[in-house]
Amino acid sequence: MTTTGVTLRLLDKADKEILRLPRAVKGAIYDFQHKFKENPYLRGLRLKQLEGHDRLWSARVNDEYRALLLRLADTDWLIVSVKHRKEAYEKLDRLSYGINRITGGIEYVDLQIVEESVLRRAAAPRAATAPAEPAATPAEPVPAPAPAPVPLFAAFSDEQLTDLGVAGPLVPVVRTLTTEDQLLGLAEYAPQLTSEVLLALHDGASYDAVLEQITSPVSAPEPVDPDDFRAAAERPATMVTTTDEALREALEGGDFGRWKVFLHPTQSRLVEREYSGPARVGGGPGTGKTIVALHRVKHLVDRLPPGRNKPVLLTTYNKNLAADLRSRLLQLGGEELLARVEISHVDQLALRVVREAEPGSAKQTLDESQALREWRAMLDELGETGWDAQFLHDEWSQVILGQAVVSRTEYFRARRAGRGKNISRAERAEIWQLAERFTQRLDRLGRQTWEQVAERAARLEMDREQRIQAIERQREEAGGLDNIHLQSGSAGWLRHRFQHVVVDEAQDLRAAHWKLLRAMVPRAANDIFLVGDTHQRIYGNQVTLGSLGVHIRGRSAKLTLSYRTTRQILGSALGVLSGESFDDLDGSTEDLAGYRSVLTGSLPQLYGCDDWQSEQESIAALLADWIALPTPPGQIAVCVPTNAMASELAYTLLAHKGIRAVEIGPEGPRGDEGVHIGTMFRFKGLEYQRMVIAGVRDGLVPREAVTRLRSDDAVRYRRELQRARSLLFVAATRSRDSLAIFWHGRPSPFLDPLMHAPAS
Repeated sequence: MTTTGVTLRLLDKADKEILRLPRAVKGAIYDFQHKFKENPYLRGLRLKQLEGHDRLWSARVNDEYRALLLRLADTDWLIVSVKHRKEAYEKLDRLSYGINRITGGIEYVDLQIVEESVLRRAAAPRAATAPAEPAATPAEPVPAPAPAPVPLFAAFSDEQLTDLGVAGPLVPVVRTLTTEDQLLGLAEYAPQLTSEVLLALHDGASYDAVLEQITSPVSAPEPVDPDDFRAAAERPATMVTTTDEALREALEGGDFGRWKVFLHPTQSRLVEREYSGPARVGGGPGTGKTIVALHRVKHLVDRLPPGRNKPVLLTTYNKNLAADLRSRLLQLGGEELLARVEISHVDQLALRVVREAEPGSAKQTLDESQALREWRAMLDELGETGWDAQFLHDEWSQVILGQAVVSRTEYFRARRAGRGKNISRAERAEIWQLAERFTQRLDRLGRQTWEQVAERAARLEMDREQRIQAIERQREEAGGLDNIHLQSGSAGWLRHRFQHVVVDEAQDLRAAHWKLLRAMVPRAANDIFLVGDTHQRIYGNQVTLGSLGVHIRGRSAKLTLSYRTTRQILGSALGVLSGESFDDLDGSTEDLAGYRSVLTGSLPQLYGCDDWQSEQESIAALLADWIALPTPPGQIAVCVPTNAMASELAYTLLAHKGIRAVEIGPEGPRGDEGVHIGTMFRFKGLEYQRMVIAGVRDGLVPREAVTRLRSDDAVRYRRELQRARSLLFVAATRSRDSLAIFWHGRPSPFLDPLMHAPAS
């Protein structure tokens, strides 16, 4: 029998099972899929229906392994598992599959594996118990038997669990769970929605909250036919891949390869949704915000008419992240996708706008540390001791430039929300005079700051937008006809630079950046799409988007499931943020309620040392152990508070253990092989298998300069303290498997929740 047009899909979680198989078996799977698509009934494939199942079949991958497949329709098949031939035909009654009545997606469960995983977790604590005491003598009272453990989900009925999306065949297993370890054993092999629902309930979320935040976003919009597997395979809840290339990406492309193929249904809906204006996606570290942004770019490009221009802008706040976005977008869609997208970090974009308007300018652009040196030099030359350089720089950058203040009178009226201590009218006059002197100084030196560039670019682009709007008004008045003289008088046929703007790490952009981006794209559907998390803000750029023309109210969503960090590391990282309140980029507050992980591992390791030298030696010893496991050095990172500490530690690692360290600079890692080492600022957007955070001592995290602000400027103190917490939070959530935190002397007060947490 021959056939054509066969579709072969791979179910999510089956790929994870395949990844654990020997490399030779994975190679055989590629050969198998080609042969199967050509003709499933080839004698060598030995396709046969499994006893007791109407849809489940097996086929030969090689001599040792068999693929288990669901027959969705005559020529439509779905790989749900790959097993050794000795296991493929055992306990077939424990294999369960069906269509989830809530999501409409296909679910496959091997009950035997799930139950064995739960039992393993249940047995572990018993193995560690002390030997039994001798039997009590008749004269002694017989102790009362220990109360039976309470099932974790006793408060929820079977109907409630299935209404939330828990797979029906797993409900009896769920009823037996009495410990978190057992729950994690089930979650490892259960369908993803089942795992998410049960973990959220276990973490204390109410039935209504889980229904609203987890189940409803992935529920099928139409009635679900429990027998229509073909329709179920097309729903977002059934995460599958069909093409040869996608299969290879899922199996060989690492974490990002999986992301290219398997998007969570919640993420898919955010990517494909039609927005009436600017939209924002938030969420904690590792929830896939950047992946959503990249897929959103591809979705927007896929809907463009043919052309050679670049109507979609993808931007972020620094050069390293922009380069990473370019690399990932290339992986996602190839050169064809890149050809329609402008990828640029926002300061580079602003500088280009300014240079277009001022082609003869050759000013050197200063970063913040260089600008602060110029402020201090100017104050020293003036003999001015009453003002702090950092305060003046922030006031100039955030208030004067940030609000486009152009006169002393405007500055007297400018709002200073969040800037700390109140200043009098006379003090404002002094600050204005110093700011003018500083601007003149930079002009004289042929220098400018990035804040100045952003503010100048925003003004230029807003002027351009006003001209475009004037042309559009004239066109409407003329019944749709263009005024050639008006167009030519504006130096060309003006139009907005982009049709769509997508922003990654939105929390770290300045007000002037948002003004610039707002003016670059028409105010229309799907104009601006931004992703970010204010808990990860590592710069002092606090903005209210609505006041800048970026209105996201009613078009905000939040991702809550971490795919990177284990529950243990996540809980510790959240402890670092305890007691802080964070904004939502639009004038309200936001929290990480419901932020969770289905991954499990060990608690972070905490190491206190006597001094910096002994701390470095202890770190070197731990890294040597990790490398011996083995862990590739490039999957290990060490994060420190200062550049000087990074250089010292790199030398110690090489001298004591022969471990090569690659420092991370403004352009990324300065080399190819070695343990990555750098300051906390350098690790934004990166991730590693194992992570050390070093030097987490009081006076360094947070810095002594921040502590001194407590009495001088309470508002600024709270803001800088929050920023320091966010930096440590970002560093802690870079790790996937193992996290170790070191300090010498007195530990940082931020570590108090970790040091007093109950042992796991």
